[in-house]
Amino acid sequence: MSSHHNCDTHLPDQSLTNELICHFPYAIFSVALGLIVLSFLTYSVTNILDSDNLTRQCYALFHSFHFLHLVFAATGTVLTFRRFSRNVFWAFVVGACVPSIFCMLSDVILPYIGGRLLQVPMRLHICFASELQNVLPFLSVGVLNGFVMSNHQASRLSAYSLGSHFLHILVSSLASLFYLVSHGFLEWQEHMGFVFIFLLIAVLVPCTLSDVVVPMLFAHFGRRR
Repeated sequence: MSSHHNCDTHLPDQSLTNELICHFPYAIFSVALGLIVLSFLTYSVTNILDSDNLTRQCYALFHSFHFLHLVFAATGTVLTFRRFSRNVFWAFVVGACVPSIFCMLSDVILPYIGGRLLQVPMRLHICFASELQNVLPFLSVGVLNGFVMSNHQASRLSAYSLGSHFLHILVSSLASLFYLVSHGFLEWQEHMGFVFIFLLIAVLVPCTLSDVVVPMLFAHFGRRR
């Protein structure tokens, strides 16, 4: 990925600040699109009796987007690691562990904290603890996809990078929003400003760390050893 702000993950001297700036527009548009999707879904609820149906819908949608988030995150992590290190073993380890941590952080833990800050009686639901049989296939395919794509030509990867970063953050935004609503945050419209700003942070920082910064650090650390 390249831009006038030097958003190129091939460069070893990329700073966290630079990466956050480069990913910031993706986060804005993806969170905004996520709010549009949630708005249409919410306004399809015609009466108070449908609120239970809305939470069930959002609960199912959260899982769909959370699992898909693992595919994008694992692919991006392995791709970045393989640009700086060809160590296959550590690529597998980093590609599996880093997305697992940061996807859970952005999709579950930070939305949970955001809801609690607004005094919503949120429930913490960790899919890695209760639904590992669904998590592992998506995580494994993402890691495998990262290895396959790391052997593609750089010209192909640059085209992929532009869309994948946006889709990665969009999928994370939708997972975070659906988690909030599915766990009781039905009055999210009344706090839409807070939700927008909080989610920008909740998806921007973990996705940037997972996609670029942490795998780069592990790759450079491994090469120095």
